[in-house]
Amino acid sequence: MKNSAFPAEILLAEPRGFCAGVDRAIEIVERALQKFGAPIYVRHEIVHNTFVVNDLKAKGAIFIEELSDVPPGATLVFSAHGVSKAVQQEAQARGFQIFDATCPLVTKVHVEVAKLAKEGYEFIMIGHKGHPEVEGTMGQLDHGIHLVDSVADVAKVQPAQTTKLAVVTQTTLSVDDAADISAAIKARFPQVREPKQQDICYATQNRQDAVKIMSPQVDIVIVVGSPTSSNSNRLREVAQKLGTESHMVDSADELQPQWFEGKSRVGLTAGASAPEVLVRQVMDRIKALGAVSVRKMDVAPETVRFPLPKGLKIDR
Repeated sequence: MKNSAFPAEILLAEPRGFCAGVDRAIEIVERALQKFGAPIYVRHEIVHNTFVVNDLKAKGAIFIEELSDVPPGATLVFSAHGVSKAVQQEAQARGFQIFDATCPLVTKVHVEVAKLAKEGYEFIMIGHKGHPEVEGTMGQLDHGIHLVDSVADVAKVQPAQTTKLAVVTQTTLSVDDAADISAAIKARFPQVREPKQQDICYATQNRQDAVKIMSPQVDIVIVVGSPTSSNSNRLREVAQKLGTESHMVDSADELQPQWFEGKSRVGLTAGASAPEVLVRQVMDRIKALGAVSVRKMDVAPETVRFPLPKGLKIDR
């Protein structure tokens, strides 16, 4: 690829940015604010994006980690990542009005865990330790669920029995990394039950597929996303593993002009929790550095919509 002093073209990934689960979660908080007034309490960041969280704070949302920080009778929203049974039970015991913004694709994993646990299964969960989605899924049971974060972790797992063993996965992982870990689990436990449909969500898969197609066509990939966003971090890693320089930015202010020196084509995408306004600002900044054209790269159309919980209809 012929390089000039400044980027000439931006290759814009489609799909990028908000997924159906993120759209739903943000709308739940906004509707609760409209219907019940501020403050609305949200356990954990509703989604992992600084801009979104700050915007909702300005509208009257208060983000907390401990339910003891929520006053009696308040309205509480669970984040898109899901919560443990213990958190659900404590929230109910404290008498809050609760709206659950857990992504339905995360809920699907919770339902599968509950169903198979009744049949006597133990679980190996592929995921990142400390991530709220992982804590929520593992917290569906009080025992019998083992976390692995790498192929090396698989050798250390010691289930109480192996005749009934099932795999579940964090929804925002690298598709390729999860496949490698799944293969290691299958090699060690040949009878392990795998999900009928992979747990990694359609939006994570689509955004990673787009980066895989885009990376060989560009000199650098910019991912719009916050440092705490698992799926955004995975997009950056996918590009890097393909040998393409890649950077993740929370906003246009974080772009470094030297990144673009000698680069003629820039790939641009965004994690599933990053709003389009940030993508536009990043695009404008790259244009100011010399890019003169934008070309969209369509990979997979997304038409998924998830219904809102009952009780959030706005009276007109």
